[in-house]
Amino acid sequence: MTDVRIERDCLGEMEIPNDQYYGIQTHRMEKVSGTANLPVIFYPDMHYALAQIKKAAAIANGKIGAMPADVSKAIAQACDEMLTGKFNDQFPLDMWQGGGYTCVNMNVNEVIGNRANEILTGHKGTEKVHPNTHVNMGQSTNDTIPSATHLGMIGRVDELIKQLDLLAGSLRKKEEEFKDVVKVGRTCIQDALPLTLGQEFSGYASVVERMARKVRHLRPGCFEIVMGGSAVGTGFSAAPGYKDALYVELSKQYGEEVKPFDGFQNPDFIVEVSGVLKEVAMTLSKICKDFRLMGSGPRSGFMEVNVPALSPGSSIMPGKINPTVPEMVIQISHQVVGNDVAISMAYDEGELDLNVWDATFYKCLFENFQLINSELEILRVFCVDGMTANKERCAQEANSSIALSTVVATALGYPMGVKVAHYCEKTGKNVREAVVEMGLMTAEEAHKLVDPMLMTNPHAAGPVVDAFKKEKKLI
Repeated sequence: MTDVRIERDCLGEMEIPNDQYYGIQTHRMEKVSGTANLPVIFYPDMHYALAQIKKAAAIANGKIGAMPADVSKAIAQACDEMLTGKFNDQFPLDMWQGGGYTCVNMNVNEVIGNRANEILTGHKGTEKVHPNTHVNMGQSTNDTIPSATHLGMIGRVDELIKQLDLLAGSLRKKEEEFKDVVKVGRTCIQDALPLTLGQEFSGYASVVERMARKVRHLRPGCFEIVMGGSAVGTGFSAAPGYKDALYVELSKQYGEEVKPFDGFQNPDFIVEVSGVLKEVAMTLSKICKDFRLMGSGPRSGFMEVNVPALSPGSSIMPGKINPTVPEMVIQISHQVVGNDVAISMAYDEGELDLNVWDATFYKCLFENFQLINSELEILRVFCVDGMTANKERCAQEANSSIALSTVVATALGYPMGVKVAHYCEKTGKNVREAVVEMGLMTAEEAHKLVDPMLMTNPHAAGPVVDAFKKEKKLI
């Protein structure tokens, strides 16, 4: 016969298997849980932040005399054990839940309560420690869940900053490696003025560095929480001195100052974070779309860079290799943008004194953190670090580009530049050959002026063009 205990709540009583630390309220919600087959603990950040909050609350209530010292100590011990991952299998609830994640808060209260009771009495139950009376003392789901969401983001934000910095560093190395690789520029996917591959990568590095700065700007907001506000922000049910003691203890646990703010009605910080995550994902996607084009071929595409080959690219075409990592990054951007739309809708649906759509915020936000942090490392290690330049192909395209006629327009006027471009189109000649055949420059002058590498450096090109114009008495 199964060993059970009897637990009671406002709806009645229920037999609970005694090998489970969670209790009656979690069991009730299990019946309507599992729509996604994805438990909330899949992203454990909220649960661990709740353990920190419950520990801090128990210590604070113990210090002000609102909770017996032995109960306070037992709850703190249970929270410490929870933070090791010991009870991860005791959080069965699905990611999608109504009620502003009341069930998640109570699931944590029950697990901590039963373990604390076990510490004090040797068995699970509520005679010494009750999940509502003690573990949830001075709290409400309405302040614990939003606060846990903020605190849970700290590690994710720190990891995101780290990965962005690492990617920016790799891109800067490629900037240096490719600094002498001249290539044709492209605007509207049409030939444009030449630049170096290094200059292109400097742009990629720069935007990733900007993304890192934007994420750093978000970090202080993760330490702003609504604990102490209880159900609607008024702090009702909290003992005198609880709130101040709570923030002292939380700051001690996190090693940085945790501060209160008014966020019950408007979780705008979540929207801000989501927006920056979307910006990061779309930036990475744009870069990877460029990599996909620049590495296209190998015979009939741009063929400017070699994207590392990771697996065969076709089940039928021998030798075909796909840009698998860039394509993964692009797909992740699609998901991140979709999650941002869901978060925006959830923010808009908040009404009156509380936004209850915590499930949407948490699932979508932490999925985006997970996807972006993981893709950044894969993109860096398996794509950027191993990328090489096709120098000959880049030089060939740069030297054959009709856009080099821009130097003629600069030296001899725009109309003459147009004539040269048309001559090249008609004859198939490159610009250097055309200006000599048209009698506009000597072979030596053409070699000096119609130089793609020279045109990538305006500081060097300016004096050369001015010298030519003075020699021809054009200025």
